[in-house]
Amino acid sequence: MSAAVTTTSTNAPGVPGMSNPATLTLEQQQLAAAQQFGVGVAAPQASASLYVGELDPSVTEAMLFEMFSSVGPVASIRVCRDAVTRRSLGYAYVNFHNVIDGERALETLNYSVIKSKPCRIMWSQRDPALRKTGTGNIFIKNLDKAIDNKALHDTFSAFGNILSCKVAMEDSSSKGYGFVHYETAEAAENAIKHVNGMLLNDKKVYVGHHIPKKERQSKLEEIKAKFTNIYVKNLDTEVTEEEFRNLFKSFGKITSAVISSDEAGNSKGFGFVNYENHEEAARAVNDLHDTELKGKKLFVARAQKKHER
Repeated sequence: MSAAVTTTSTNAPGVPGMSNPATLTLEQQQLAAAQQFGVGVAAPQASASLYVGELDPSVTEAMLFEMFSSVGPVASIRVCRDAVTRRSLGYAYVNFHNVIDGERALETLNYSVIKSKPCRIMWSQRDPALRKTGTGNIFIKNLDKAIDNKALHDTFSAFGNILSCKVAMEDSSSKGYGFVHYETAEAAENAIKHVNGMLLNDKKVYVGHHIPKKERQSKLEEIKAKFTNIYVKNLDTEVTEEEFRNLFKSFGKITSAVISSDEAGNSKGFGFVNYENHEEAARAVNDLHDTELKGKKLFVARAQKKHER
């Protein structure tokens, strides 16, 4: 059974008629979103083909036919299999004769349990360009571990038609983040604007545009090539900030040099130095890494952003 999600507003605009903070049912979330954010119903589907994912390998076409024919006449069903082993790939396509039956199946059967696993049903998106584009794709992190695919889908479906929705899992346990791919960029923008910073199950979530891995790596390389902030560790606790600054100032103009300390003012043995330009910072790293200060070998490197660590 899917976990229920309670939503509490923190910095997002309040929903008319509700106090702040407040907890909304799913139906209230969807109605409020549609009314307040100007989100209409999803555009009519051009085909009556559904994608059915998260299937146990033992699920067959016959099992799916029995399940889906309960909502309307089924035109065809295909479980996708490995070309060599013929083992199920864990997903299938179900085609109805008309869109109305497809809509009914999506509304009533999504996340139904088959062979002890809740299946994930979406409109089939066969267009590779739309499927692979980053348009409409958002990333959600700091999710409560109780939020599963269904709960995530239910929370975000208020903003538009969802092409795919998935919580990242490891050993059947949520990794605390997920992805929602909307049909339109407008729906994604609405979701980001109005859910980012909200409390889902008492946890403040971050919602933003999903950046593809290649693009993230490219940006990281760009940051590495232009860094000005450096990290220094293995400092002797007796090193003063004046000594620390003097060590690094010969390489260029320093905008800040700080040794991290505890509440009592005692050095934690590491610090940061920020230069005015990259060349100075790079020279300091190259020349001072592995050198000794007061009998201790220093570690000097580019300071990493929090998400890189």
